[in-house]
Amino acid sequence: MHDPELFPSQEGDRASDDASKHPVPGGQALANSGKRVEQLSDEELVEVVRRSSDAASFGVLYDRYAGKVYSKCMGLTRDRDQAKDLTHDIFLKAFLNMGKFDGRSGFGTWLYRITFNYCMDHLRRKKKGDRQADENLPELMDESAFEQELLRMQADQLNVVLEHIDAADRALLLFKYQEEMSIKDMAELLEMGESAVKMRLLRARERALAMYHQLYPEHR
Repeated sequence: MHDPELFPSQEGDRASDDASKHPVPGGQALANSGKRVEQLSDEELVEVVRRSSDAASFGVLYDRYAGKVYSKCMGLTRDRDQAKDLTHDIFLKAFLNMGKFDGRSGFGTWLYRITFNYCMDHLRRKKKGDRQADENLPELMDESAFEQELLRMQADQLNVVLEHIDAADRALLLFKYQEEMSIKDMAELLEMGESAVKMRLLRARERALAMYHQLYPEHR
């Protein structure tokens, strides 16, 4: 049952109530199982939604995971209103992208990955907006400018920089410049969208250059 304060529309409740009165629309095998929709496993519900975009079946997934997604959003944003809005956006994004779920991980893992990436992107955009509004800072350098400065580093300097930055940033930079992986390959490896990979790579370059300037101020 949804928290009425968190989800006042109660759409998920109506979906779940309707679902219990109607047969599962996701194929003869599931229909013959004798299960009501709320008794299906996550994997079975995902298959129903992928085949028919059935809102009632997705409503059951919503009921199962809404509280956990909200808690993760709240933990990342520390803002109740933002967490509410992000939770709704994340479930909409998940519903619209259900066709991309390949089953390599559980539905919960896939949904939490969406949650983390969506919240982090939101916080990055908010932080950038706050900096520009409060401090009137210039725009970030474009990607080519970052690459040119990064590649001007001497090999030993680059190794030192890589040792001092976050492991996630280091991995992205090594994938790009040592393994020479494409954005598409990185997206498949990291199980995220190509636009998200590009943003994370841009941020990794930014932090690497900031560390370089901190370690080698004479090269500013």
